[in-house]
Amino acid sequence: MRDSQKMAVIGGVAAVVVGLTGVGVYAMVGGDDSEGDGTKSSVGAPDDGKGPDDEIKTGPPSAEEVRATAKEFLAAWAAGEPREAAALTDDKAAAGKALRGLRTQGKFTRVATTPHAAKGAKVPYAVTATVSYKSQRATLDYTSALEVVRDKTTGEAVVDWKPSVLHPKLKKGQSIRTDERGKPPVKAVDRSGAPLGKDDHPALAAIIDDLGKRYGDKTDGSAGIKTRVVDAKGKDQGVTLRQLSAPTPGELKTTLDKKAQIAAEKAVKSKGKASVVAVKPSTGEILAVANSPATGFNSALRGSLAPGSTMKVVSSAMLLEKGLAAPGKPHPCPKYETYGGWKFQNLDKFEIKNGTFSQSFARSCNTAFISQAKKLKNDDLTKEARDVFGIGLNWQTGTGTFDGAVPVQSDAQMAASLIGQGAVRMNPLTMASVAATAQSGSFKQPVIVPASLDNRTLAKAPRALKPSAAKDLKALMKLTATSGTAAEAMSGLSGDIGGKTGSAEVDGQKKPNAWFTAYQGDVAAAAVVPASGHGGDNAGPVVRKVLEAAG
Repeated sequence: MRDSQKMAVIGGVAAVVVGLTGVGVYAMVGGDDSEGDGTKSSVGAPDDGKGPDDEIKTGPPSAEEVRATAKEFLAAWAAGEPREAAALTDDKAAAGKALRGLRTQGKFTRVATTPHAAKGAKVPYAVTATVSYKSQRATLDYTSALEVVRDKTTGEAVVDWKPSVLHPKLKKGQSIRTDERGKPPVKAVDRSGAPLGKDDHPALAAIIDDLGKRYGDKTDGSAGIKTRVVDAKGKDQGVTLRQLSAPTPGELKTTLDKKAQIAAEKAVKSKGKASVVAVKPSTGEILAVANSPATGFNSALRGSLAPGSTMKVVSSAMLLEKGLAAPGKPHPCPKYETYGGWKFQNLDKFEIKNGTFSQSFARSCNTAFISQAKKLKNDDLTKEARDVFGIGLNWQTGTGTFDGAVPVQSDAQMAASLIGQGAVRMNPLTMASVAATAQSGSFKQPVIVPASLDNRTLAKAPRALKPSAAKDLKALMKLTATSGTAAEAMSGLSGDIGGKTGSAEVDGQKKPNAWFTAYQGDVAAAAVVPASGHGGDNAGPVVRKVLEAAG
């Protein structure tokens, strides 16, 4: 479509005549669908006027070339001539395919283009498109820009082809599609079908949004008819250009328990800043997730904090399995213990003279664990955490989580890991899972939607706790919940109960992070209250309220 070229009626299909006045319009019905090789039709084909000995132009296109090339390209696009428009680019094959796809997949049935004043080699322009799908029709208005460059082979001024020429939100490998597919919104409900709306449960808003992106297309909802951006495989890129018909939410059943969720939200709100998670030991189902503040970073599932003495649940399981400790046997708990050049001490420098391991666990004696470091290999705690408690495995909960870290360390750092310091990192989800594993004797990977929803593979720990160690660990946690550091928070709870407190020191922080993890029957929960002090006094009441509500 150079200046000498004319539009023609070919094969009975009307090609709308478009002058280079700055505006082009076409009805994309019965246009050029042929795949071809991207070359121009012989009918009305341009003659560049060059002979074999003519010199090929070099250097940047002139202002006139920029203006003329942009107008011709936009006019050809608007006229419904993808081959003609593509021939005016430096990538005829890609441009032709994209322009044809805009009609066949994007359902652009009518387009008007209005070029604006060039800015150097770049020409901005406005597009008004009519998008039609079944009985729905809508107008899509947007602006984009193209750049005119010199073709190195022919010397012609051509459009530098990029997907963004068709729409500014298109990137390499992407295209526009109009259909009824995509991710419909979800209406989350709890395990019993009770609604969990984002307005009523702002703490769940980000989680529900994430679940919608992952599982919206697995519900009975509909995304409605929309014009959207997809990748080369047709996968929705989360960019909606126009909604032609309203979406209908699909019901998504979660493992959450509304009663427990409400209790969790109230409990953390009373602390200003806190996080809590509850899980079901027998199945790994997540019953409640709450953070305060309700919006922002999800510390409950994604946090990465030193867990303090709540880590002693894992350390104790390791010592019990190795025969380095037993509930009723004597176990040292001095005021101080040195290992790897570090001097460790207990809270307020207490000591237990002639005490047992049960007493050391119940009072959360640090030195009772540090004293065993010399008998351990550097990777012993890492193996116990991974092989029995599932920490460090790739959890597939159904939403984004941080699944804990217990790296291999040496010397003082290895000793510090035994009491939940060093490089050990956890969050309420992982510590609730630790308590759940202690309660049931085996790891069940936490989930917030059933694995059957998408047939994902859940993480499995290589082995369960040894039966004798499992029995002893529960005895230690029950003693702690009835007469140890967790007793005040757990007071009055009956049945199968167990707990563990923790206070994690943080450099530059006046008060430690308060931790508490516990279980009652088939409910386990863990909470952290940053910079608040003792775990039993601050995180304990949060866990207690959730256990009561979920029990």
